[in-house]
Amino acid sequence: MTDTNIRLASAADATTIFNFIQALAIYEREPDAVEATPESIGQQLESDHPPFECLLAEVEGEPRGFALFFHNYSTWRGKQGIYLEDLFVPENYRGEGIGKLLLATLARIAVERDCPRLEWQVLDWNQTAIDFYESLGTKVMKDWLPCRLTDQELSKLADQGATVETR
Repeated sequence: MTDTNIRLASAADATTIFNFIQALAIYEREPDAVEATPESIGQQLESDHPPFECLLAEVEGEPRGFALFFHNYSTWRGKQGIYLEDLFVPENYRGEGIGKLLLATLARIAVERDCPRLEWQVLDWNQTAIDFYESLGTKVMKDWLPCRLTDQELSKLADQGATVETR
């Protein structure tokens, strides 16, 4: 494996993160889905409580992959876990161990933070990724289906909710 450096991203890395997000969207056949901007990513990373963290993989200072994640919570375990939102290594760098190193580093962070679970989703058509994850001991949970509300559907349901005071 090439000498790869893994580090936590900062607001100064916003454009790099954005470029990885765009490349991932193209790979996942959703090239027009990205609404984030380098500016919004940078502002979020500069905030007092950033909504996400991001690992960057670099070789000789050149970005080769990223893993964007945040904490979730398991009511059954009674602890927070880590949810991996995006893991991406451009095709020309795959097979060098970068993805595995990013996941292993994220697993280390989870263990160090006393998080009993590291979770993510994989597209059902991405057999290469499924095979890779399973080779690491990942359990692909085919009996759990993701659910999502967005845009108009989210607003329509929200109109039926009660108003509560939030932090």
